[in-house]
Formats: sequence, structure tokens, C-alpha cells
Amino acid sequence: MKPFTSIMILAAAFLAVFWASAFNLVRNLLGAQVDLLPALMVYASLTAGLTTVSLLAFAGGLWFDSLSANPLGVSVLPLFMVGLVIYVIRELILRDQVYAQMVIGLAASAVMPVLNLVLLLTLGFEPLLGWGSLWQWVVMSAGGALATPLVFVIFEWLHRAFTHELVPETSFRPDREIRRGR
Repeated sequence: MKPFTSIMILAAAFLAVFWASAFNLVRNLLGAQVDLLPALMVYASLTAGLTTVSLLAFAGGLWFDSLSANPLGVSVLPLFMVGLVIYVIRELILRDQVYAQMVIGLAASAVMPVLNLVLLLTLGFEPLLGWGSLWQWVVMSAGGALATPLVFVIFEWLHRAFTHELVPETSFRPDREIRRGR
């Protein structure tokens, strides 16, 4: 995996966390903010190496916690666990299919808040829970399912725009002259 891909993924995570905290249009319309870190983790787990998955979990989790009401570092472990599970089974996933991307994005976006909640309750915190939390969980899950294929499209476009494809070398030169006969 090239370092350029890791840098793009980390920059996208920084922008996703900034977008979630700075722009309240989605939060005001739907009553919940869509978290894009699980969608980025799905992309990183399916296309990058374990180092990139770990960096995304650590940096993205700390950035997310620093701008939210979570205690610092509580989102790192759930994000890493989601990424690790997808990374381990990535050979079994049809990563180029939009349907598979949506299903994996839905699962990751649904599991991430649950793991965060379990970790918060285990650490002795008392988060606010109610029927509104169920609506927020549904919106976050559906938003993550819709955002995951978009992440794949955006990163595919970035790869085509900023990287070059290696041309395979052959022993045949098209400008050589072939003499036949005696």
C-alpha cells in the first residue's frame, strides 16, 4: 500500500470529523448527525493495510472524541475493532459491489455506536438514553450505509486523478523492423 493512500484516508477522516462538528444541517433536519468514520474505516479495511486501519482508528477516534462529549479515547477501541473484523474477512467480501459496500457500511455504522455505548457503560459513565437514541441510531446506520459507496467512488476518483498506473513492459518494441525471408 502506498503512503499516499494512507495520507488521503487520514485527511478524509480529519475532514469528516470537522464536517460532523461544524455543519449542523443534517443534525437539524434529521435530529441526528451521521458519523462518516465507520464508512472510512470500511474503505480502509477493504483497500489498505493494517497500519492504515490502526492509524485511522487512533487518529480518527481521538479527533472525534476531542470534538464530541465523549471522554477522550473512548472511540478508538470500537473503531479499531470494527476495522479489524472487516480487515480479517476482507478476502470474503465483494468489495467492488455497491450492495456489499452498503451492507458492510450499515453494519459498521450500526455496531460502532453500540460498542461506544457498551464501553461508556463499562467505564462507569451514564450517557443519556431514551427512545430518541433509537432514532439517532437508525439515522446513523442508514447514513453510514449510504455514505460508504460514496467514499469508494470519491477515493477511486482521487486515485485516478493523483496516481499513475504502471505500464507493463514487454520485450516487443512496436518500432522494430522485422525482416522475413533469406
